Amino acid sequence: MTRHFLEMDDLSAKELGNLLEQPGKVHPTPLLAGKGVALLFEKPSARTRSSMEMAVVDLGGHPVTIRGDEVGLDGRELVEDVARTLASYHAAVGARVFEHSKLERLRAGGIPVINLLSDEGHPIQALADLLTVRQELGGLRDRSLAYVGDGNNMCRSLMIGGGLAGMEVRVACPEGYEPSHADIGRAAAAGPHPVLSVGDPEGAVKDADVVYTDVWTSMGREEEAEQRRRDFAGFTVTPELMASAAPDAIFLHCLPAHRGEEVAGEVIDGPASRVWPQAANRRHAARGLLSWLLSHS
Repeated sequence: MTRHFLEMDDLSAKELGNLLEQPGKVHPTPLLAGKGVALLFEKPSARTRSSMEMAVVDLGGHPVTIRGDEVGLDGRELVEDVARTLASYHAAVGARVFEHSKLERLRAGGIPVINLLSDEGHPIQALADLLTVRQELGGLRDRSLAYVGDGNNMCRSLMIGGGLAGMEVRVACPEGYEPSHADIGRAAAAGPHPVLSVGDPEGAVKDADVVYTDVWTSMGREEEAEQRRRDFAGFTVTPELMASAAPDAIFLHCLPAHRGEEVAGEVIDGPASRVWPQAANRRHAARGLLSWLLSHS
């Protein structure tokens, strides 16, 4: 049966644990030797494109990056037709899209589909985030993660992934920007701890092992930037807020970052920051995921 990775709970807790144990290893057998992986981008990308291309190369394969305007999903060609065409050449397809439903329809090709970002989730990033926490703190279970900011696609994948990993997840978002009750319930069902949604950043961060934030305005919502700056006042991760976290707490950000908005420069460039190892882990997490998908499909 073909396995896909559209959200974190496409993995079981056990599968996630096994995957996180070995992503840094280069597989002794080049699983993608003589094979291609299609990487389709409706949205621009820096870390995702570079990390995925290098992960494919690590496994002996050939990455083919395709811009959204080159295929025109549902414009020039139906998503299902694109999926079947790409499956004629490639062992897997990764896609960074606006609508999550396009990822689901790409499964028509019959090869593994990887969510490289959609309006609903960013699980490939969350996978690298959990790998970073595991490396930095020695484990995940019963550790606490505080997310401060927009209850967006990144927040959703972190909640679900953190739950699967046995972490306690607390989310602090301004009123009107909270994750949905359905997403909170889905995340809580994934693990042993309830997901706590609080309106107070300090309450979420208090004694947390990991403090995480993302941009206040995601791609495609640029016209909301000014309103969001007003609505998110008080939700900046500052040195004072980090002081409420556990003494050995680390700071994470999926990037790109806007210093002075969602995070102070003293935090992202300070001693608690693990943002650059986190970015580097995108490649290792992608390699591990590709190896796992190819071995289980």
